[in-house]
Amino acid sequence: MVDVPVTYARRVGLFSGVMMVIGGIIGSGIFRSPQVVAQRVLTGELTLLAWALGGLIALAGAFVYAELGARMPRTGGQYVYLRDALGALPAFLYGWALLLVIAPGAIAAVAITFADYLLPLVGGAPSLQLPVVIATIALLSAINYVGVTFGAITQNIFTVLKLAALATLVALGLAAAAGLLGPPSAVAAAAIQPPSNVLTALSAALVPVLFSYGGWQQTNFVAEEMIAPERNLPRALLLGVVAVVVVYLLANLAYLAALGADGLAASSAPAADTMRMLIGSAGETLIAAGIAVSTFGFIALVILVTPRVLQAMAADGLFLPAFGRLHPRYRTPGAAIAFVGAWSIALALSGKYGALLDYVVFADWIFFSLTGVTLLIYRARERRGQPAGQPGFRAPLHPVLPILFVLAGIYVVFGSVASNPANAIRGVAILALGVPVYFYSRRRVRSET
Repeated sequence: MVDVPVTYARRVGLFSGVMMVIGGIIGSGIFRSPQVVAQRVLTGELTLLAWALGGLIALAGAFVYAELGARMPRTGGQYVYLRDALGALPAFLYGWALLLVIAPGAIAAVAITFADYLLPLVGGAPSLQLPVVIATIALLSAINYVGVTFGAITQNIFTVLKLAALATLVALGLAAAAGLLGPPSAVAAAAIQPPSNVLTALSAALVPVLFSYGGWQQTNFVAEEMIAPERNLPRALLLGVVAVVVVYLLANLAYLAALGADGLAASSAPAADTMRMLIGSAGETLIAAGIAVSTFGFIALVILVTPRVLQAMAADGLFLPAFGRLHPRYRTPGAAIAFVGAWSIALALSGKYGALLDYVVFADWIFFSLTGVTLLIYRARERRGQPAGQPGFRAPLHPVLPILFVLAGIYVVFGSVASNPANAIRGVAILALGVPVYFYSRRRVRSET
């Protein structure tokens, strides 16, 4: 009797795909980053311009990933594109950074944020923070273990809830701007001087803006589980990113209407301050619940998609073979899900996740830029008549659009390195540790074959 290999089940539709894109982008950034942006550009007009420019770059990235996803609708997404276009080593180093630090570190950090907002809402003691973190990660890992359908449903519910919370904030903020909730605050009416060098200020503001827009690429990780991915993956990416751009711009309008540019720059919790100013303590409680929901949904998405990268790498022989196998009943990468969940809990317990994330977060945009390069390579192969996947969707304005996306990624990397060169050196060291692991894995695979 011949064993039939277990494959992924195509159960993710267009709606779930859009929710994954939105859920992968909107975490806690829109509740925190606006303060930093306002500090760097000083005026409301430039604040909105920075978020609009970031949205255009994110949309360019969505077009790039939409074409790549349609050409190569494979589990692992970005890892697969890098491997096929640039070689196994860059792809492995991307997976190494993603699986060692970026994804588990983000899960740990956001899970702690979730616990910090949840516990006051339910009257829990601060000492319960780590038990809540562990329970949250374990619960979401278990949900995703038993099938992508359950993981997608969980993601859909919490993405809709986070959008509802942001919609409430936006509606109240716009009502304040229209004078429906009383006169604007004294802070909002204060005179503000624009920065002396607008271009320099905008470039500095774009770094936190672009980090807040990151995350659309995660839906490509589950392309093999999407229904008609050649059609639905590009639609999900574009619809999801456009929705986030609109939400981010409206949220910043709400912040500015309530706080003004200098008030926004001075606020460490702009969403809570906005809601408290508009409708009192009840508003602060409401947005705290919204942030808890948003962070929970983000954790659910990262736990859903990240193990697919580990499974793809293990299938290539670059991790333990057990991580490359799918569960025969649930058709999920069960061992990979368990590993990502356990490692995320370990980082949360160690308390080192924040420093590790600071070290390697700039690397995410290195690989974004390299992924933009892969589209240029695929198009060049296509012109030469070489295999380049199935171009079911074509990004417009080629090659201008992917080149601009690549340049934007390079800018973010240089901005991050310039702001903290010591962290960049540590991040490069973490990436460099992956090189001997890669060559060891390759040698092991060759010896076994």
